Amino acid sequence: MVDMKPSATTSSCMDGDAIDARLTALCKNALSLDEKTCTEAMKLLKETKNVLSSNVLAIGSGTLEEAERFWFSFILYSLNRLSEKSGENAQQGSEGSGFTLCQLLRATKLNIVDFFKELPQFVIKVGPVLSSMYGEDWESRLEAKEMQANFVHLSLLSKSYQRAFRELFLTSDANIDKQQNITGAPDFVSEYLRFGWLLFLALRLHAFSCFRDLVTCANGIFSVLAILIIHVPIRFRNFKISDSSHFVYKGDKVVDLLASLCNMYDASEDDLRKTMEMANKLIEDILKKKPCLASVCKTETLENIDTDGLIYFEGLMEEQSLSSSLNMLEKDYDDAIRNKGDLDERVFMDEEDSLLGLGSLSGGAVNATGIKRKFESIASPSKTISSQLSPHCSPASHANGVLGPPNAKMAATPVSTAMTTAKWLRTVICPLPSRPTAELQRFLSSCDKDVTSDVIRRASIILEAIFPSNHERSVTGSLQSANLMDTIWMEQRRLEALKLYSRVLEAMCTAEAQILHATNLTSLLTNERFHRCMLACSAELVLATHKTATMLFPTVLDRTGITAFDLSKVIESFIRHEESLPRELRRHLNSLEERLLESMVWEKGSSMYNALIVARPALSAEINHLGLLAEPMPSLDAIEIHINFSGGMPTVASPQKHETSLGNAGSTILGQNEDVRSPKRLCTDYRSILVERNSFTSPVKDRLLAFGNLKKAPLQSAFASPTRPNPGGGGETCAETGINICFSKINKLAAVRINGMIERLQLSQQIRESVYCLFQQILSQQTSLFFNRHIDQIILCCFYVVAKISQLHLTFKEIICNYRKQPQCKPEVFCNVFVDRSSARRNGV
Repeated sequence: MVDMKPSATTSSCMDGDAIDARLTALCKNALSLDEKTCTEAMKLLKETKNVLSSNVLAIGSGTLEEAERFWFSFILYSLNRLSEKSGENAQQGSEGSGFTLCQLLRATKLNIVDFFKELPQFVIKVGPVLSSMYGEDWESRLEAKEMQANFVHLSLLSKSYQRAFRELFLTSDANIDKQQNITGAPDFVSEYLRFGWLLFLALRLHAFSCFRDLVTCANGIFSVLAILIIHVPIRFRNFKISDSSHFVYKGDKVVDLLASLCNMYDASEDDLRKTMEMANKLIEDILKKKPCLASVCKTETLENIDTDGLIYFEGLMEEQSLSSSLNMLEKDYDDAIRNKGDLDERVFMDEEDSLLGLGSLSGGAVNATGIKRKFESIASPSKTISSQLSPHCSPASHANGVLGPPNAKMAATPVSTAMTTAKWLRTVICPLPSRPTAELQRFLSSCDKDVTSDVIRRASIILEAIFPSNHERSVTGSLQSANLMDTIWMEQRRLEALKLYSRVLEAMCTAEAQILHATNLTSLLTNERFHRCMLACSAELVLATHKTATMLFPTVLDRTGITAFDLSKVIESFIRHEESLPRELRRHLNSLEERLLESMVWEKGSSMYNALIVARPALSAEINHLGLLAEPMPSLDAIEIHINFSGGMPTVASPQKHETSLGNAGSTILGQNEDVRSPKRLCTDYRSILVERNSFTSPVKDRLLAFGNLKKAPLQSAFASPTRPNPGGGGETCAETGINICFSKINKLAAVRINGMIERLQLSQQIRESVYCLFQQILSQQTSLFFNRHIDQIILCCFYVVAKISQLHLTFKEIICNYRKQPQCKPEVFCNVFVDRSSARRNGV
């Protein structure tokens, strides 16, 4: 991985002693860190100072002063996350040895959005240093991606909460002036708003599963709103309980509060009731309030509300009680996050706080928005349906989410989209049986031998690997239900993934049998890799539905033993055979396929290289030289043993390492050309590596087509041994067909991105065609240029070459500047480029 070279001016400005002095001042004066922490920070700076000097222009706006502030924040963030977890008694250290992320960013005058946008570069470039100083598990302990996802989720949740609060209660605008001229009302409303957010944060800390998915957190928001509705004085309400257009009634006049909230927000009433019980327990434990049954309480806030099952806390929102309650919740939160380096989530209630920053992080590793992407209609490399199916529509998808005119259309938000998608999973998938249906059983038993028990056992092992029941974590706080919540959460996700897998597998079998006029699908139903890909895809959709911030892709690949290239083979078929799949999940799979094709299939350890050496034998030497081949897929028995003997989350020895860097393990970083990961075996006899015991070929005869019909070819040859002849004829091996299909999708994806750049740069149609033609030729004739690289790197180079040949006044800097504005842009693409220095030396370079 080659770093951007600093200019002579930049290098001359790098005064090592002055930088050391400024970091020392930051540690001691701004953050009041102890001597030991300051010494560790200086050591990490010393080890990475050369990386900083080489990358000043690539950090932030490119100024030395700003790059230095970013670097200091990265160093101290890493130090805080890695050091405080390195020992058993780390959390018992002195109060002066730790700080929150917000304190750090205020001290370095940075905002959260910019910090997370720049952090990935630091992780890539300094990874080897962090590994040597803090151990090989440094990346999982750093939790950079998880914290970024958490920030995105909390941004969405805070906006959803504030929007709902404004709809339910008066605000500090002109509405209050019309209400009885209440003195001090705006201050009370502000305190009610803050109380609700602090209670929600307490739920996240003490009661929720450590996975803290967006759907569960949204239920937490709705439960807090319910508590506010029955406790906040009615003079602050922005609605009338008698407004029948917005509430679910029991009888003539009694409102079912929880059912009404569920109707407004597509929530599950059972989940909301359970979450509300946990919130009530927190009020009892933290605020020391005595609960009583709402049915025996006489208060105007409960009038016309069905009190069955509700809990009421006397005086919870009274003036003399509210202030002390806020203080206790603040103290509880302070105690929980002290010295951890976590994000102070209270910052989201202060919209004026410059710490939040501007812009969005959804274009990077985390995509939590439900907004339709530009070019979506043509961007999916595997678009197979001529007209998109309508998304799952729920009865509550109209104006019920807004306390306005009943016929007003509610604009979709990321949170509302997540809740609607979760409702599909809850209402369409969850009611399905957990064991194979009679129809699926018929296909399984019609193989050369009955494979029912094999399919059931495999699903159990793989889903246990993805959603392990023996996950452990330490529980802090007043509630001891968090471990139980973890277990329940895992069990529910396992069951959902199993049911979705069985449903889509049955649909695939039905379609195959109808065309074949036979029910013996042995070659399909006995292929190990195919089933694991189906299970991984099902699990990924379940995770995408709930939007957990801790189990991000490619977790499903790591825990199932498959590679990105394997998973890319089933996405198209999965979408085609599950017609009820909501639009949001279709977008997720399309986006995921883009991510696989743009870089992950080109990473070291991708099984695509095992197919390439069969399809393109001339590339074998280069593939072997770089050690790119995938290791054999771990057996089910090996995964099962790993699960049984692991003390926490099992991580299978994955054939492919993902996204530590764009070039990944074979790259040159900091001038080193040695791979820190274990080298892949040389392919002296590729047949022994590539041939699987159970070769998969679909027996469907009308799909036995040559390369011309790419959309249906994967089902009949995608998982067969690469050396096996393609049943479609034409003299191709299955490897050649698979590579041709993959490359055609990459060409299509490149065409979309080239078109976006052309429009942004306002270039001619001729330049567009020249750039695309050059990209196609490189992919076809110089394929090795893609090895360990991102396709956008090749696209950018194509633009530069065509510009030079066409004598355009277009510099590479201008190309990069415009690329930065593309929706898929990541700074790592143009800041880190794989270079095989040993190959350059062999060629005399």
